Amino acid sequence: MESSYFCVFKGARLFLSLQILMICFMHKGHTYGVEGKITSRTASISSLLPSPSCSPSTSKASSRKSTLEVIHKHGPCSHIVQGPNPVNHTKLLLQDESRVQWIQSQSSNRGDGLEGSAVARIPARSGITIGTGNYVVTIGLGTPKKDLTLTFDTGSPLTWTQCEPCIGSCYNQSEPLFNPSQSSSYANISCTSTSCSQLGRSGCSGSTCLYFIRYGDQSTTAGFFATEKLTLTPTAVIDNFEFGCGENNQGLFRGAAGLMGLSDDKISIVQQTAAKYGKYFSYCLPSSPSSTGYLTFGKDGGASSSVSFTPLSKIPQGAEFYGISIEGISVGGNRLSIPSTVFSSGGAIIDSGTVITRLPPTAYSAMRDAFRAAMANYTRAPAIGLFDTCYDFSKESTFVVPFITFSFAGGVEVNLDLSGIFYFIKDSQICLAFAANRADSDLGIYGNTQQRTFDVVYDVAGGKLGFGSNGCS
Repeated sequence: MESSYFCVFKGARLFLSLQILMICFMHKGHTYGVEGKITSRTASISSLLPSPSCSPSTSKASSRKSTLEVIHKHGPCSHIVQGPNPVNHTKLLLQDESRVQWIQSQSSNRGDGLEGSAVARIPARSGITIGTGNYVVTIGLGTPKKDLTLTFDTGSPLTWTQCEPCIGSCYNQSEPLFNPSQSSSYANISCTSTSCSQLGRSGCSGSTCLYFIRYGDQSTTAGFFATEKLTLTPTAVIDNFEFGCGENNQGLFRGAAGLMGLSDDKISIVQQTAAKYGKYFSYCLPSSPSSTGYLTFGKDGGASSSVSFTPLSKIPQGAEFYGISIEGISVGGNRLSIPSTVFSSGGAIIDSGTVITRLPPTAYSAMRDAFRAAMANYTRAPAIGLFDTCYDFSKESTFVVPFITFSFAGGVEVNLDLSGIFYFIKDSQICLAFAANRADSDLGIYGNTQQRTFDVVYDVAGGKLGFGSNGCS
């Protein structure tokens, strides 16, 4: 997919077209192997079923100052989707694949003709992928403050929202559009400012800096690059926050008022709040769309002792992504015989917007085969979309599932929550929530399903990523 850059406009108007289980004994729902390791757990089918009502979860972050509530865009806690509107899983998974293809195209060695260029750029992300970001937060913008619900994304730099007037067009969103003329703290950024130059090839309307992003599916957002008062919480206010005030926004953004960019980039909220929060943030994605999580800025007393850190790694041609080093996978307590080169060949990132983890095919096949062997007593269901390993649990009340554990650099072991192992379609079709890349050399992606219930800590300044269990439920 191609990236598009800022264009130069004339005049004052802006108009742009975005394993096998080794069972010894059972105790409290867990199965132990011959070496005393916990190899599996017993779970109820009901624990996988979505709830029709919102049940906000409690978390250790609830008392932190700069904390926002995270909700699933398509769940009952969300005000974005009104009325009964079940998730179209086929469509969502297709959109997820679109996002993955774009990410991998940006980090591949094929290049895009800009190798060696000193020009910074806004990454061209497929707008359809923003529609599957899934998790949103509500922030306040302006004076007086107006509440806006934004998708948050660790792979995007720019934070933007739709603004009045819609000179071109604006898509439907749940809240009223932000009107800069009604805010006493709004100000446009000059074309001659350093901030404008950090956007890359900037455009101008007179002396005012413009931004324009064209996404891979031709969705767009365009408007004025400006500053405004950003209110995260009543006690966490950021003055002169640089953001995009979009007056022409087209594509599949679906209900949210815009996007919060959390990548490590000069214009992202992480960099802009570095003096206040030290380029440190964390989040917890709930186990179910019916629960809530959090997004917290700053250490606020430091990371919990239960958090284990792995080094962040560099991704070629993918500076906007957070790289991680996967070193192995265990199923049912058994480390799979996967050569280390399988994981190092393409590298990997962690991404809040990709739903399903993508693994090198060699690694995925080994994990899938071990999982199938451990689940041999259960009825298989038809494959669907990305998923080739599904089960029919419609006649079961409980089931035994092997643990799946990821090993990251630095000796970090992450034992996935049940909600990070299965993807629920319906009780007769519950699938192993992983997919294979086309080649071992493709970039791996650790998706948001596998991150559920963990306190995921980004110490960007310290160059490390942390995982803490039981961050939220």
